[in-house]
Amino acid sequence: MKIAITIWGNRVSPVFDAAATLLVAHIENRMVVKKSYTSFDPGTPFDLIKLLKKMQIPVLICGAISTKPADLIVNNDIKLISFVTGNALKLIETFARKQTIKKSYMMPGCSKQYCWRQNSKKSDI
Repeated sequence: MKIAITIWGNRVSPVFDAAATLLVAHIENRMVVKKSYTSFDPGTPFDLIKLLKKMQIPVLICGAISTKPADLIVNNDIKLISFVTGNALKLIETFARKQTIKKSYMMPGCSKQYCWRQNSKKSDI
């Protein structure tokens, strides 16, 4: 499985629109086996969707995100886990082991509309 996290420094970017880097993690047998970084432009969500599809990444984890890019991501069959905060490297290690995001990584007042949101047509996780 591959996941991508929008990052700012070593943390999950608090706001999707401010991120310019993705941390991509390859997870096998509940362990992170490879990490890589790639640049993207959050102002062009269609390009991000193309990038995620090209890299075969079905899950995007991010901080706060506006409705329009969130809907575009979800409607293109990418699972969106939003309103996440914290150290990105610790987050992916925990996610790999437990296959879930602990409440301590969720932003206060997490919007139920987008936390763990995915297109109802299919489920990758």
